[in-house]
Amino acid sequence: MRFADYAKIYVTAGKGGDGSAHFRREKYVPKGGPDGGDGGKGGDVVLVGRHQLNTLLDLRYKKFIKSNKGDNGSGSRKTGSSGADTRLEVPLGTVAFDADSRERVGEITEEGQELIIAKGGRGGLGNWHFKSSTRQSPTYAQEGKEGEERTIELELKLIADVGLVGFPNAGKSTLLSVLSEARPKIADYPFTTLEPNLGVVSFSDYRSFVMADIP
Repeated sequence: MRFADYAKIYVTAGKGGDGSAHFRREKYVPKGGPDGGDGGKGGDVVLVGRHQLNTLLDLRYKKFIKSNKGDNGSGSRKTGSSGADTRLEVPLGTVAFDADSRERVGEITEEGQELIIAKGGRGGLGNWHFKSSTRQSPTYAQEGKEGEERTIELELKLIADVGLVGFPNAGKSTLLSVLSEARPKIADYPFTTLEPNLGVVSFSDYRSFVMADIP
């Protein structure tokens, strides 16, 4: 039985670190020139393929995802550290779309494959970049750029290993909720389930299978 699994997430990549407006100051160099370093790059938001995953269930409950800011630059032209990327593990076969334009961002097809869905902001330039023959002591340094923000729709075509079939109000949804982490609508009247619900049943040895509650 073939089904499609969906998740919609709002992602914000990390802001770039600010450049430094610093001047070299040493004991025997009282009027050292500008030496402010650049800010570090902001962290990306990245999808990572994992063959042991079967559904997008985990991402349905992570609506807002934000990556890490880059560090600010410092003296001696030291560049700030880049913000750590935020990695989201998804099953193989996951396709990412921009929710606004419906443009296809990419597809995860291999174990460990990475796909950037939001790029971190560039770090700002330190003040030493702005020194010139007419400006020997620039006090200006750039701020880091904001990270990319977008809403991403994830789609996964999957095959249910087990289907629950029975009369209306027979307890199929209840059984699915007990055996997996799925939370289907359950009520004491017939035809509560109007579309298939999917759940992943996991074993202690990390094996799992997909179960579907079929209306």
